[in-house]
Amino acid sequence: MTPFHHGELAAQKRAGLLREAAHVSAMISPVIPRGARPFLAEQPMIVLGAADARGDVWATLLTGEPGFLSVVGPSTIVIGASPGEPLVLEEPTKVGLIAIEPGTRRRIRMNGTAHPVAGGLRVELEQVYANCPKYIQKRVPTRSSTLAGAPVSGVALTGEQMEFAGTTDTFFVATTDLDGNADASHRGGNPGFLRAVSPRRLRWPDYVGNSMFNTLGNLEVNPRAGLLLPDWTTGTLIHLTGTAVVDWDPGHAAAVPGAQRLVEFTVERVVRVEGGSPLRWSGPEFSRFNPR
Repeated sequence: MTPFHHGELAAQKRAGLLREAAHVSAMISPVIPRGARPFLAEQPMIVLGAADARGDVWATLLTGEPGFLSVVGPSTIVIGASPGEPLVLEEPTKVGLIAIEPGTRRRIRMNGTAHPVAGGLRVELEQVYANCPKYIQKRVPTRSSTLAGAPVSGVALTGEQMEFAGTTDTFFVATTDLDGNADASHRGGNPGFLRAVSPRRLRWPDYVGNSMFNTLGNLEVNPRAGLLLPDWTTGTLIHLTGTAVVDWDPGHAAAVPGAQRLVEFTVERVVRVEGGSPLRWSGPEFSRFNPR
C-alpha cells in the first residue's frame, strides 16, 4: 500500500518519477528511528506547519534549549514550546514538522497530530523520514537574550521585505492535503533563488529532490500554503500565508538554472515578528548542490 495520496501520485506522474517515488517510499515509517532520538534531543529548533481555524496555512518556528524535543514513545514526541501568532494551536491539529540542523546539514521530517499540553505539544506521529542534505546552508547557532517584538501584520510585502526575500538562501514551506494532513519542508539555494516578483507575488525554482513530491502533491489538491522566511542574523521571522501554484511548463523552468519547474506564491497575509527567534547564526557555507 502506498503512503502517498492521489495528489502526490499525480505530481510524481507529471514529473515522470513514479518508480523512483515508490522506491524511496520505504523510508517512510510511523516509528521514530533509533538514530533519530539523540538527534532530536540535541536540536534547539523545529519548524512546524499547519492550518489555522480559518484554513489558512502557516509555517512557524519553535525553539528551546536542547532537550525541548523529547521522544516519549515509538511514535510520540513532546515539544516543550507552543506556537504563538500567527498560528495558535488550541485543539488537536494535524501538523508537519521538520527538525533541521544546519551545522551538519541533517534533517528529519515528521507528520502527525499535535495535542496541546501544559508547556507545549504532544505529537502523535504518522510519518517519519529522513531527508538528504541537499540545499542546506551550513551555519552554527548562538543564543540571544533579546526579547521578541509584537507581531506586525500586513496584506503584502513591504519594500524592505521584498529586498530581504530576494537575498535569502533558505525558507520553509507548509502545505496540507484536502483532509488537513500537513507537511513542512525546507527550500534552499544561493541568494536570489527566491524572487519577489511584486509585493504580493513570490516565485522560486523547484530543484531535484527526493521524488516524493510532498509539497507539490499537496498543492495538486489544495493551493493553500504558508512560508517562513527566517533572518538568520537578527532572529526576525517573516510568516506568509496565501496560495501557491506549480508551473510545470519546461520552457519556463529552462530559464532558471537548476529548475525542474517553478512555484508561484500569492501573498494574502504577512506577519513579521522582530527577534521572533532567540537563535543567531553564523554566515553560511553554501551547499555544493545549489545551482549557480
